[in-house]
Amino acid sequence: MGRELSNGDLPALVLAVLSKGPSYGYAIAREVELLSDQALRMREGSLYPALRVLEQDGLIVGEWAPQPKGADRKVYTLTEAGRKEMVRRTQELRDYATVIHTVLGRIGDAQTA
Repeated sequence: MGRELSNGDLPALVLAVLSKGPSYGYAIAREVELLSDQALRMREGSLYPALRVLEQDGLIVGEWAPQPKGADRKVYTLTEAGRKEMVRRTQELRDYATVIHTVLGRIGDAQTA
C-alpha cells in the first residue's frame, strides 16, 4: 500500500512514537514505517516541519546530541503537555477511524443487499 501520512495525522504519530522514549527524526519515521508494516511513510519534507511546529508549541523538546561518528543529531523528547496532547489526538484519530469504518461498512452492506 505505501501511503504517505496526511499533515493532520503526522503530528499524532510523532507524539505517539515519542511517548515510547526520546528519538530523532529519521528513527521516528522508520518506527512508523515498521509499526505500520511499511504501509505508512513519513517524508522529510513533512516530518521536519511537523517536528519544528511541535517544538514551537511546547509539545516536544529537541536537543542536539553529539554522535561518535557523523553529524550531531537533534533528539526529541515528549513534554508533559505533549503527552496530554498525544492522548487527545490519539483518541481523536481512533474516533475518526471508527466513523470511517462504520460508514464504509454501511456502504458495503448496502452494496451486497
